[in-house]
Amino acid sequence: MKRNAVSWAALAVATAALVSSRGLTRPMPAAPSLPAESQKAANALSAAFVAVAEFVKPSVVQISVERKGKSTIRIPGGGRNPFQGPGRGNEVPKDFEEMLKRFFGPEFRPEREQFGPAAEGTGSGFVYDDRGHILTNNHVVEDATKITVTFHDGVDASATVVGTDPKSDVAVIKVDNTSYRPLQRGTSSKLKVGELVMAVGSPFGLSQTVTTGIISATERNEFGINGPDSYESFLQTDAAINPGNSGGPLVDMSGRVIGIDSAIVSGSRGNDGVGFAIPIDLASNVADKLIKDGKVSRARIGIALEALSPAMAKQLGIDPQTKGVLVNDVVPGSPADKAGLKSGDVITEFNGGPIGSVQSFRLNVAASDVGKSYDLSYYRDGKKRTASITPAPSEQVVFAQEKDKESAVEKGVKDEPAKSTIEGFGLEVQPLTAELAKSLGMAANLQGVLVSSVKEGSPAEAAGIEAGNLITRVVRDRKIQPLTGVKEFQELTSQADEIAVYVQLPDGRGRFVTLTKATKE
Repeated sequence: MKRNAVSWAALAVATAALVSSRGLTRPMPAAPSLPAESQKAANALSAAFVAVAEFVKPSVVQISVERKGKSTIRIPGGGRNPFQGPGRGNEVPKDFEEMLKRFFGPEFRPEREQFGPAAEGTGSGFVYDDRGHILTNNHVVEDATKITVTFHDGVDASATVVGTDPKSDVAVIKVDNTSYRPLQRGTSSKLKVGELVMAVGSPFGLSQTVTTGIISATERNEFGINGPDSYESFLQTDAAINPGNSGGPLVDMSGRVIGIDSAIVSGSRGNDGVGFAIPIDLASNVADKLIKDGKVSRARIGIALEALSPAMAKQLGIDPQTKGVLVNDVVPGSPADKAGLKSGDVITEFNGGPIGSVQSFRLNVAASDVGKSYDLSYYRDGKKRTASITPAPSEQVVFAQEKDKESAVEKGVKDEPAKSTIEGFGLEVQPLTAELAKSLGMAANLQGVLVSSVKEGSPAEAAGIEAGNLITRVVRDRKIQPLTGVKEFQELTSQADEIAVYVQLPDGRGRFVTLTKATKE
């Protein structure tokens, strides 16, 4: 057996040598390589990322905080309840919970998380100026009893809070060490979807972590991440952002900070490619005010707004492609009232710039200077007009509810039908009597009709109108006019295939709605 094995081995070697001598072996093919131009481009991109990371990292810090023991609501992906804090309770608002269910599934439930007697947390930040100021998120340092900043070279420094702004989730802290270089600020308003960006921070406590991606979207404000009445217009990015990245910089390929990493939407509490950053234009405006005054004073002009839809523009005699915002209400005595603005006006420009959305206009007004006059362009009755408006401090411009609620206007109510079905629109309405007004807590001078029921699957239901809503104004002949009662509403709707109405809640809030008559009821 042993001899046979040796023989077979010898035969195999001899055969291989014979085949080789006859040139029957084939040389191994060379491994394919990228074309020279592709290699050059790839190497250049890689070198650019390396250069940006090396330039940015010395200005990025890790922030460690200690807090008093408390409980909070844990939300998937964020690790914090953005609605918790002084004066905000500890519950997730219903509308925000419903939004979360759309992302995490109908089984999502807020989960209460208990912290010990001295809770600890980690976040990020970056050097803002040469005076020791560091920019971060409000939720990173909120309620902190001790803040420690760790620089890129391992040096620690104690920090104090200069100022915080929960409505934008921006905070400024300060250290005595001024030897670290601040990041250069970019301009977030000029960013375009698809631009390369880099996020630097301390995800899960891992300091000086760098991730890359692109700008996925701009002006994201539909989530209400910072709670009701907040000021936000997020940049969306797919650069990996995880818990601990909060407060770190999002930079462009020139190493300029263009945003503050702030939040993620995720079903796993980790990166799912949907991260949000506060635009640096907004953050720096807030930070500069915090450094100067220790607080943020915002300007207001005293109007309630909603987005202008093409259908509503058409009703008002304006080109349906017009970009702007629709004025719902004007605060009596406010800057808007003094400038002559009225409900139904469509504002298209402010301070020489176009208005892209309600949120962008609201942010621009809030960041404007109190007492300074600004030019404003708007449409009324289908015609373009201009006005000069002087914003006032926000605390001076408040929507006040009517105090006189003893009786409703009775004019014409006796001659009105008890209830009426508005054919084609899916509405049943009734007169607004004194008794109804009193039971609903409405103002005495309120006119209109009360929605008693809404038909399922109707245009009214699709527009979000509900029983108990009021219809107080209508658009007629390109003008906003008060609605006196049911008979007038019947006449108007019987002659129109499309109507625009103002729907008001008992608490005074409202919006314009455009309804298109259904072909069949």
